Amino acid sequence: MSTTPTSPLTHFDAQGQAHMVDVGAKPATHRIAVATGRIEMKPETLALIESGTAKKGDVLGIARIAGIMAAKKTSDLIPLCHPLALTRVAVEFQLQQAANRVLCTATVETVGPTGVEMEALTAVQVALLTIYDMCKAVDKDMSIHQVRVIQKLGGKSGSYHFEQVANP
Repeated sequence: MSTTPTSPLTHFDAQGQAHMVDVGAKPATHRIAVATGRIEMKPETLALIESGTAKKGDVLGIARIAGIMAAKKTSDLIPLCHPLALTRVAVEFQLQQAANRVLCTATVETVGPTGVEMEALTAVQVALLTIYDMCKAVDKDMSIHQVRVIQKLGGKSGSYHFEQVANP
């Protein structure tokens, strides 16, 4: 695989070899990323989560901690991610009874030379996987959908806001 210096794929050098991007010369700026995703389930499963009567305990409380821990460990999971000193990780859940799903939103912040999109995405994925793990005994048909970055602030490329056309 050959790339040119103008390639938008920053994790490849001019010879096409994977490398960790050098961010040493970049200024430290305040950076924020927000990611979302959802897990769909049977109505009875959502009722268990909402009532707090799942056999394994407080599903959302444990999923929140799992998401926070995952954000902090992102560079251990994604090979070319930089280890970052995170200044804030918040994981929130919204129960959507009409659609039988739980929406997860993760907000991650740092002051540094590179963004925190991967940390926010990892937090959402692991939080949703934790919900699956804690409820799989009663609902093996749960499914995770639409994990994505919806907002990014800071850095050279500026701000990004996901423009959702419809709520599927």
